[in-house]
Amino acid sequence: TKLPNRIRTMSTGVLVSDEVCTSFNKFKLGQEPYKLRYFIYEIKDKKTIVIEKQGDRGKTFDDFVEDLPENDCRYGLIDIEFETSDGRPTSKIVFISWNPDTAPVRPKMLYSGSKEALKSALIGVGTHINATDLSELDFDEAILPALKRFN
Repeated sequence: TKLPNRIRTMSTGVLVSDEVCTSFNKFKLGQEPYKLRYFIYEIKDKKTIVIEKQGDRGKTFDDFVEDLPENDCRYGLIDIEFETSDGRPTSKIVFISWNPDTAPVRPKMLYSGSKEALKSALIGVGTHINATDLSELDFDEAILPALKRFN
């Protein structure tokens, strides 16, 4: 699905690539070749949000976190399987904005100002998490409680 450019561009001038939109639609439907666990997105040349990495279904949340750069910003989209409070197995697609305190100021501003463009392209993702250090990506302490809040 191609989004109008006004939706895919933010005040920073950063665009979301068509590949991001196409792959997301197949990802949420579990279609090949995007039957994956996660995507990590980067802003290329300060202009376009593109797929930097993908993790296959066998990967875990810990693998996802390890694929994030320690001192630079990224966006992530991950399909997380978990049990609801009443014990039912379920899964949710989660958008994560990784904007570490240790990143240089300019990338932090660019990623903060461009996040809405990507979020508007990822239609149907209900859980959004902003993380500025690894403690905010702790699965049991931060991620799981955020997921269970809506179940």
